[in-house]
Amino acid sequence: MLIGIDPVIGPELLDALFRMGHGDELVLGDAFFPGNTFNSRVIRADGIRIPALLDGILALINLDSYVPHPAAMMQASAGDTLDPAVEASYRAVIDRRWPGTPPVERVERFAFYERCKRAFAVIMTGETVPYGNIILKKGVIPVKNR
Repeated sequence: MLIGIDPVIGPELLDALFRMGHGDELVLGDAFFPGNTFNSRVIRADGIRIPALLDGILALINLDSYVPHPAAMMQASAGDTLDPAVEASYRAVIDRRWPGTPPVERVERFAFYERCKRAFAVIMTGETVPYGNIILKKGVIPVKNR
């Protein structure tokens, strides 16, 4: 265990976050997400809910400030409805870690899957809420004023 790194961040995830470049995307898939179908780099975070994992990740990386939507979630399929509390719980973490982040983009299901194919990695979580998947785009490390 490392000091200052949330224990929800396992060694494989820490390595992936380190190796990602700015603009790379990371998918946090719910427990039912077909991660292995869409990406060859799948990291297990079984039993960990997405808000907790999101908090651990966003303590280590920032979101891309050069794109209109550095976070994306799947839009509901026809006949389904979204639970607004799901996005609100993710948004609370994003706003606490990176205030001023633009709204979460909603992406059609099959377009979401296509983005997953190009993502740096897919993290399989223990999240069980419907439409709980989220894509994060890693940003450039902010330059501090000297």
